Amino acid sequence: MLKDTYEKCRNLSTKYKGYIGTSDLLREGLTNRQIAEFVSNGMLEKVYHGVYWFSCAEYKKPSEYKAIEIGKSNSKAVVCADSACFYQGLIDVEPPVVSVATSRNDRSKLAMNFPISRHYYSDSNFKEQQQVVHTEFGDYIIYGVERSVCDCIRFKDDIDESIFCLILENYKKQEQTRDRLLQYARKLRMVNQLGRYL
Repeated sequence: MLKDTYEKCRNLSTKYKGYIGTSDLLREGLTNRQIAEFVSNGMLEKVYHGVYWFSCAEYKKPSEYKAIEIGKSNSKAVVCADSACFYQGLIDVEPPVVSVATSRNDRSKLAMNFPISRHYYSDSNFKEQQQVVHTEFGDYIIYGVERSVCDCIRFKDDIDESIFCLILENYKKQEQTRDRLLQYARKLRMVNQLGRYL
């Protein structure tokens, strides 16, 4: 492949802030064959069907790239439970599997390059405590800390035990927020479950 084609890919990495879709690559004059070759040569990383990351860029993926890529794959998906606790700063150990919430009616695929645990929520509870996080590489949705701690208790069997214990230990140190947690647990009808752990 010609040197100027590689240079074009690097220039696009500046213009598109890390992520780019197939339609934009084609609009910029690249062919499907060139896209496949860029992936093969490691200049582009296929994030999921139709979206790529510029591996040739002079910057690295952001620390929250998994959350951003989930947001790009499904704009309504929400980072939840232990993963939300990590991104919210409650724990400093990243869970090995990303916990993701979607509406019970959402059947879109979430085929990521990293393991995820998908949880389906009823419409009545799905939007509670959602927060949108804006980054230069894209936006994602995450649940607040109280919601996330409650979800960790609900999904305890799906969470690494050491991470689960760390979440509870760190949350117990935040005495001023215990009332908010209790209020939220009442909404989810899980006050008794909460009492067993906190």
